[in-house]
This record gives sequence, structure tokens and C-alpha cells, in this order.
Amino acid sequence: MQTNPTHTSLVAVGDSFTEGMSDVLPDGTYRGWADVLAGRMAAVTPGFRYANLAVRGKLIQQIVEEQVDVAAAMKPDVITLVGGLNDTLRPKCDMVRVRDLLTQAVERLAPACEQLVLMRSPGRQGPVLARFRPRMEELFACVDELAEKHGAIVVDLYGAPSLGDPRLWDVDRLHLTAEGHRRVAEAVWQALGYDPEDTEWRTPMAATVPPKWVARRIADARFAKQHLLPWIGRRLTGRSSGDGLPPKRAELLPYEEPGA
Repeated sequence: MQTNPTHTSLVAVGDSFTEGMSDVLPDGTYRGWADVLAGRMAAVTPGFRYANLAVRGKLIQQIVEEQVDVAAAMKPDVITLVGGLNDTLRPKCDMVRVRDLLTQAVERLAPACEQLVLMRSPGRQGPVLARFRPRMEELFACVDELAEKHGAIVVDLYGAPSLGDPRLWDVDRLHLTAEGHRRVAEAVWQALGYDPEDTEWRTPMAATVPPKWVARRIADARFAKQHLLPWIGRRLTGRSSGDGLPPKRAELLPYEEPGA
């Protein structure tokens, strides 16, 4: 692997994970791992350009239809693609269709950049993950196969012990905290061949006293009211949290600090 490579541009493709949800800036916008990564790459490469086409709630078909060709046309040095996980969380999920669409995305993106980056998405520990684990692992098997065939890098976040820790997940239990996003940025940074800034990103956080039973039940009730029930409502009505929202950074332009 090359040490401290020179990449001049990055385009991120995906859903809420790549948009950076739950890593909230003072102005109310989201930062996230892709912004953190872009900032690091810009610091070592003057004139570095960055676009982030991700929109929360997008399914893999929407990513293919709305983002993939746009990203390919930009012809950046690096493209990151993370998609399909929202599909696996749906009650009815056609995994054959998901695999086909992910294959289409990789086949379009791989020739359009110097390095395509795919990921095995992180998973929070708990009963919800256990229910959907078989679909997720089928998706990740497809990611591995496509990466081998098309020369993409796979960043294994699913197998990182640290990222399963509930403390690195927001109260909605779907999105990483700022520290979680920082660790993802470090993982991709290293996978691209840059010198590590944190060699322990995979290491679990130090153990703490777990919350008491009453506190856990209060948190469960708050989660159900504020996040789970609205999520179920959107599923039943066919709506998405990203409906009508534009891409985060639609153009490939010189990097600027989020919120600047």
C-alpha cells in the first residue's frame, strides 16, 4: 500500500451514514466521517476538491438513479460508495434486487475514478441488529465480491469491535456520534494509504458502569416515541426522511470547513 498518497478529489455517495447524521455542528448542519476525511485530505493536498452527494433515507435504487452517474461524471480520484443498508432494514427486502443494483453502481463508478472505496457498514450491538444480521451479512458478502472483481478497497467497519459499542451511537440508535464518525474517517484514511493518526480506532472504549434498569427503560421509551414510531410511520406510508432534500455538497469544489 502506498504511504501518504496524493489524492486531489473525493466524491462521497450514499445515504444518512455518508451525509453525517448525528454529528451535529453548532449551526445545526451535519459534519460526519466524509467531511472529516475530506478535511484531512485537503490539509495535505492544496486545491483538494470535494463533493458529497449523500441524502438521508435513500435506498440503493435511489442512490443508483440519483447519485451514481453524477459522481461518475465528476471523475474524481476517490469515490466512496455506501448503500443498501436501508434496504436491509425494510420489512420486505428483495436481496437479489439489492445485489443487482449495488453491482450496477460499482460497475459504473469503478472505471470513473482512480480508487473506489466500499464499506461493510458498522452495526450497533443489540436485538435489532440480530434480527437483520443475515441480510446485512449477505449485503457485505456482495460488497466483498464486487471489490475483488473491480479493484475496490473494502473498509471493514462491521468487524471493528469499537463501532458496535452503543456509546458510539446517537439516541436514535441508527447513526453514529461525532466520535463514531471520527473513527470511521480514520479507518478510511488508513485504507487509502495515509499514515495513521489513530492506530487504536478499532479498540473498544474503556468499560463504564452500565445504566440502571430504570434508566434503560426510560431511554427505551424516549427512543420509541421520538425515533422508532416516526420511522415506522414513514415505512408504512412510503415516505423517507430525505424526501425533497438536495445532496449535501452537489458540486465538486475546493474543500471548505463545514459550517464555514
